[in-house]
Amino acid sequence: MEHLVEVNVVESKDQLNKVFDIRRTVFVDEQKVDEREEYDEFEETSKHLIAFLSGDAVGAARVRRVPNGIKLERYAVLANARGKGVGAALVEKSLELCQGHENIYLHAQIQVVDFYKKFNFVVEGDEFLEAGIRHYKMMLKQ
Repeated sequence: MEHLVEVNVVESKDQLNKVFDIRRTVFVDEQKVDEREEYDEFEETSKHLIAFLSGDAVGAARVRRVPNGIKLERYAVLANARGKGVGAALVEKSLELCQGHENIYLHAQIQVVDFYKKFNFVVEGDEFLEAGIRHYKMMLKQ
């Protein structure tokens, strides 16, 4: 069965609240990340993405300009939408927004390193803990 996935840049407070709800469900409720670590001072200056699956908001991501490039972060897909192309659509839209930029990277949870490799990201450096979860820094190979 084909799933209809649509990813948009967040343009309203209502959409941003849905993004925050998705992130709360995935990171705070499922992965037990402290809510104070999940939401930060970059929420207002970042570009947020929201993913819809057959019309329902099921995924989120954030693209942020940092001093050394562009950081892709906060990728979250609700459990019932995983394995249906939502994560891939979020990464593709993020990369589309970053065209023309150099030094694009993300911090990948260890269990999704292979997923990001499909998009030409490569592991850089040693494993580290972020919010109590094992991660690797991954750079986009351009």
